[in-house]
Amino acid sequence: MAGPVGIYISVPFCKAKCTFCNFASGVFGSERMQQYVDRLCGEIGAAHVAALKVGASLPRTVDTIYFGGGTPSLLSASQFQRVFERLRGEFDLAGDAEITLECATGQLSDETLDELLKQGMNRISFGVQSFVDRETAAVGRLHTEQQCEAELARVRAAGVREINVDLIAGLPHQTAESWRYSVERAIASEAPHVSVYLLEVDDESRLGREMLEKGSRYSASAVPGEDETAEWYQWACTALGAAGVHQYEISNFARAGHRSRHNLKYWQRQPYLGFGLDAHSMLTAGDEAVRFANTSDLDEYLGSSAGENPFHLLDSTREESAPEVDVIGRDEAFEESLFLGLRLTEGVDLNRLRDQFGDAIIGDAMPSLFEVRDAGLLELNSEWMRLTPRGRLVSNEVFSRLLIPSAA
Repeated sequence: MAGPVGIYISVPFCKAKCTFCNFASGVFGSERMQQYVDRLCGEIGAAHVAALKVGASLPRTVDTIYFGGGTPSLLSASQFQRVFERLRGEFDLAGDAEITLECATGQLSDETLDELLKQGMNRISFGVQSFVDRETAAVGRLHTEQQCEAELARVRAAGVREINVDLIAGLPHQTAESWRYSVERAIASEAPHVSVYLLEVDDESRLGREMLEKGSRYSASAVPGEDETAEWYQWACTALGAAGVHQYEISNFARAGHRSRHNLKYWQRQPYLGFGLDAHSMLTAGDEAVRFANTSDLDEYLGSSAGENPFHLLDSTREESAPEVDVIGRDEAFEESLFLGLRLTEGVDLNRLRDQFGDAIIGDAMPSLFEVRDAGLLELNSEWMRLTPRGRLVSNEVFSRLLIPSAA
């Protein structure tokens, strides 16, 4: 896992919350957002000290930065300027660093866009979800198809070439025809990267509660079935591939040379560091690795001062934020290498696994690997393995079968 670190920055603010979402995000005023930026900058400034206290190695060089949320584009130009000043004070940004901004259509001001471009932002991920207005309105999104197309043109004119379009299969009122339309519009937009997700409804979200209670306010009865959405996903894989936007991960598709470098860090088990609410991290610690995460409670996150309790892990006097630093042992690291690597279309190189973990642990996993292979969910030979198209649809089931006996 040696090499530059990737940084994820959580910005948990939205203009409106999607009906299916129960992430650690919400609608807050400008004063709350400024308090958050203050706390975030303090956390960034304490990064290397905090890493030392958990015995982790934190490289100074950063080659990917990802602003996720929420809707990070709601921060002002001056707030972004301050965050980047703090990042550059604590880290060395690589000259070719990939800097991504998640963005909702119509929620990125010209002033903020200009500032981000000055700071090196070179990639934008648009949460389009659907190009059909009825479908986006049903889940609480505020944009229209026309606005999406105008926004794509605006950021291209400003010089942004690395653009991702997010689509979701399974939205209320979606049909096979409307899904095809959205995929075709994504292809026609010539965005070099497209993400396709199956709708996941949190039980505690507004839509989730309505589905459980069989209500009608949030169009729960209009949510398509799982079999339908699975067919739509498979159709999208074929259509995108035929258009030169090739699948490289279960949910991600890209033209040649346009894969998300930041997200690849997660799937390839490279080091990454998260700042902000509910942000997660994985860093090396000697021959092992450690994982840790910030609190998902905004009041708790804002409650600690800039120099205190960095990462919300290290102040032993605060029981409510006691450290949860997970040391990743050999068995767990092997399992992660399987689960994360199998998310990638190219799959897992078994020779590389043997070099890293030895033959014995792979031998322990073989009965489970043969089982999922015989079920038609995995392609497997002596050198590599990868999920079949059907296996990608039920990847969580596959991963649960691959828990090795010593770690089950």
